[in-house]
Amino acid sequence: MQFVNLHTHFYTNSDSILEIVNQYPNEFSEEIPLYSIGIHPWHINEERLNDDLKIIKEKLSLNECIALGECGLDKRIDKIYSAQTDVFESQLDLLHEISKPVILHCVASFDEVISCKKNSGLTSPFIIHGFSKNVQVARQLLNQDFYLSFGKYLLRNPELGEVFQQIPNEKIFLETDTIAESLEEVYTFAAKCKNISIEEMKEIVWKNYQTVFK
Repeated sequence: MQFVNLHTHFYTNSDSILEIVNQYPNEFSEEIPLYSIGIHPWHINEERLNDDLKIIKEKLSLNECIALGECGLDKRIDKIYSAQTDVFESQLDLLHEISKPVILHCVASFDEVISCKKNSGLTSPFIIHGFSKNVQVARQLLNQDFYLSFGKYLLRNPELGEVFQQIPNEKIFLETDTIAESLEEVYTFAAKCKNISIEEMKEIVWKNYQTVFK
């Protein structure tokens, strides 16, 4: 059974890892066999927005593209928030034609992302990548049927381990994003938090992958 890396910016081509590599429409590599694609709120460019959306729509129709994202909302960057919301909603609109999961970048915007999910009317799974908040925020998201993916902050913040321990196994993903640590290190730490073996942790995430990505 492979490790599943829910979100990474580095393609390693490892036989032991099923990795969902983040791609951007303006920096696309045909060599990556499994990926998500989206407009990150940091990288919104109004001049090429229509072209970016067109590329995303084309890629979403392909089997190699298994998710929209990362996309979302971020209140801590110098981008007009209403513009971020418009771009996020425009991407979600693409999923009315082809249903695929959404990998989300969400900073200080959980209420807004929940609202966008509700307003979209989509039944696609929504996954918050790089979750780093407290158990109250986690419960708020879980109550709205979000999945939570853990990585960098799980390794960096001891208190997050206690939050992770309380997340239902059927709502968990693990990732590396851009960290230097290996995916196995993330799984090892996650397994320790849950007081289970690394093989059991792999089994949990693999089952969730099969459920979410069909």
